[in-house]
Amino acid sequence: MTRIVTLGDSITLGMGDPAAGGGWRGWASLLAAGLPKPELHNLATKGAQAKHVERDQLPTALLLRPHVASVVVGINDTLRAGFDPVRTGQATARTVAALTASGATVLTMRLPDPAQMFGLPPGLARPLSRRMRAVNAELDRIAAHYGTLHWDASTDPETYDKRNWSVDRLHPNERGHRLMACRFWERLDAAGAPVTERPGAEPTSPPPTRRDDVLWMATKGTKWFLRRSIDLIPYMLFMAAREALIPPQEWPVTAAARPVPVTGEASVPGASPDAGEAPVSREVPAAEPVAE
Repeated sequence: MTRIVTLGDSITLGMGDPAAGGGWRGWASLLAAGLPKPELHNLATKGAQAKHVERDQLPTALLLRPHVASVVVGINDTLRAGFDPVRTGQATARTVAALTASGATVLTMRLPDPAQMFGLPPGLARPLSRRMRAVNAELDRIAAHYGTLHWDASTDPETYDKRNWSVDRLHPNERGHRLMACRFWERLDAAGAPVTERPGAEPTSPPPTRRDDVLWMATKGTKWFLRRSIDLIPYMLFMAAREALIPPQEWPVTAAARPVPVTGEASVPGASPDAGEAPVSREVPAAEPVAE
């Protein structure tokens, strides 16, 4: 039996790949089907940032004692006006550290550039791309330090293929979720982890019709745009205007391959001593409620 626990946001939840009986299927389910006797626990939630993954999903993940765990998070962090790549990296590092200490094989991902996915004009794309580079620098350091199985989606030639993305250009469609499942399966296989049949790369369900896409944009897509219009978009316009006057600077990142500072430990309620404990930094403020 292979117990798989997946942590993250709406991409790991499976949005963009509808399940036959309702809800979402997604790359996690497709990957699980390629592992021996899989037992999948998908803990991902819509709108989750790195701090929410650490606070809300990690304790349950540790109690489940996974053989394989994934931490795919960071895009929502870049889409908030209060963006701080160092705090994003710290929260992600503590999550990965705890899962690794519990004995899990951990999957991580270098994230694609949302500015390219959205097709933004250069003036707006540059600030958002710079945010993503800062987050990816943190994720690369975490992967190198903790030895995760790390997929670089940002440079994968198939990542930005429009056939792999839903109409919102933020979530993969079935084909995109299959790409993610295949890439993670390949890394598990190369690392010598037990696997069975590789997930299929081509969709098996009919694609959404043009009417489906228009209906989504007119309902859920509009709701998402309006939420971001009151925080991210005004800030992006400000950053774009500032860049026209002041030479931009890259976001600072933490030092490479060093242990995450720990000033105290919080045990997971009900966990046995060897289940793995999540180190907690007292300097990081409490997480805010998840915004869907």
